[in-house]
Amino acid sequence: MTHQLPWLSENDVFPPVQSAWGLDDPLPGLLAAGGRLDADNLQTAYAQGIFPWFSEGQPVLWWSPNPRMVLQVANFRLHPSLRKTLKKFRKTPGCEVRIDTAFEQVMRHCAQTVRPGQDGTWIVDRIVAAYTALHRQGKAHSVETWIDGQLVGGLYCVALGRAVFGESMFAHASDASKIALAALVGLCRHQGATQIDCQQATRHLASLGAHEIPRSLFLIEVGRQRKLPDMDWRFHSVYWDAILSSSVDSA
Repeated sequence: MTHQLPWLSENDVFPPVQSAWGLDDPLPGLLAAGGRLDADNLQTAYAQGIFPWFSEGQPVLWWSPNPRMVLQVANFRLHPSLRKTLKKFRKTPGCEVRIDTAFEQVMRHCAQTVRPGQDGTWIVDRIVAAYTALHRQGKAHSVETWIDGQLVGGLYCVALGRAVFGESMFAHASDASKIALAALVGLCRHQGATQIDCQQATRHLASLGAHEIPRSLFLIEVGRQRKLPDMDWRFHSVYWDAILSSSVDSA
């Protein structure tokens, strides 16, 4: 039976994630509505495994799904075609990965991406404003694929210490978002981050090695990783070696 959804005022704390709607409820993972949508409250939310997701015209909705879709960076699957693309990309003049040079632009591109089964975007102006403020605090980052001076793909994420939470990706060129994800995996591997939160299960993420784990295990690792020093959010070519030399091949 569906229980009543808590409504948060500006200064309310989040309810325990165990009270989020379960798999038998109409919106599994829904935890609460309302509250503040700003950089400080986003940090509080992510530290507890909670994230906002809502559409234009809706109140702020907070989620904590169980199970949780997670990409263990050691298990990133590199399809042969993507391996070939990465090898070519790293050697081609004008092809580069940049980090944090166009954060809001990446968010805007992600918002414009049409996704199957979705009508409109959840990356509304309030979301862009809050995450851009979080970016200014050094807790949200963009990983960007550039070709000949043009931003052609990328992703943005939240990072607390070495706990990394993926948000959204976009591509305006073939494999451009996958290149950015591979770069993020390489950075995480090199600096000791163990997992990337994917939030919701999708076939695409599963094909890259992500899988669902109990929320309790996810939160244990988040708690451990976020206590570690922040990662160095600069991309070095050596990070490609962390991907090309040890990723799990997938046919």
